[in-house]
Amino acid sequence: MILVTGGAGFIGSHLVERLLKEGARVRVLDDFSSGHEANLEPWLADIDLIHGSITDPDIVGRAMRGVDTVFHEAAVPSVPRSFDEPLAVHHANATGTLVLLEEARRAEIRRFVFAGSSAVYGEKDQAVSEDDPLRPLSPYGAQKLLGEHYLKTYAHNFGLSTVILRYFNVFGPRQDPSSPYSGVISLFCERLIQGKPVQIHGDGGQTRDFTYVENVVQGNLLAARADLAPGTVLNVATGSQTSISELFAAVRGHLGVEGEPEHTESRAGDIRHSLADIGRARRTLGYEPRVDFRAGLERTVDWYQAALRC
Repeated sequence: MILVTGGAGFIGSHLVERLLKEGARVRVLDDFSSGHEANLEPWLADIDLIHGSITDPDIVGRAMRGVDTVFHEAAVPSVPRSFDEPLAVHHANATGTLVLLEEARRAEIRRFVFAGSSAVYGEKDQAVSEDDPLRPLSPYGAQKLLGEHYLKTYAHNFGLSTVILRYFNVFGPRQDPSSPYSGVISLFCERLIQGKPVQIHGDGGQTRDFTYVENVVQGNLLAARADLAPGTVLNVATGSQTSISELFAAVRGHLGVEGEPEHTESRAGDIRHSLADIGRARRTLGYEPRVDFRAGLERTVDWYQAALRC
């Protein structure tokens, strides 16, 4: 049995879909605070769905029964919200991770794969490797870094086989554009498709290593199966940069619409540049991004066109 926390969310639901296609038995734990049951609708009859919070030890203990592997995707993945509600977001991102680790230790699970974040690196002017200093600029980044420390502590002291995957700006179908904390690609798609004005925080020159969700799913599956030292840390990304202005132009061009964005003040905690060195994942996992930025963006924009015009 495989447990996916946050399995009704954006990344989690893609992971559930892939696992089921490979014939795995899947259990999902989600409190639906940001995930949606609709993301799992095609597979509800094929999964064991538990509605509850990762911060509740009783529910988590029940979810761990008979589990071999845990993919911990549940989180509040928002830098702005971590400034607006730091205590609540800490409870979900840090305390929730600790509860899961403790129950995973009790259940003697085989592998615990953690959805980490590039936010732990802070501001860098070049591609970051897993050995670079970690200087998070936001409560969210600090919470994710604390989660990493907990995973390493449980690996060292209890022999729990943990793997940390640092995600870089994941995008794709099912990312919810309805929240002000949503990812920039989902927001651009929604507003341009609906003919609404688009805002860009800052001058648009900030760059990101946008990573299509299929690549992240592949990284998770490889990490779950590989022979890795407990506490291993790996970047999961594409190793390429795209500016926010270039992103806007690409979405607008694919949709065939016109218009210019409105530029507003930069947001607290936003970094200027983010780019991953994925050499370690290539060497240790055989990881290779299967879908490049342009192909992934076209798939994503087409999905939003169909979803938002229904």
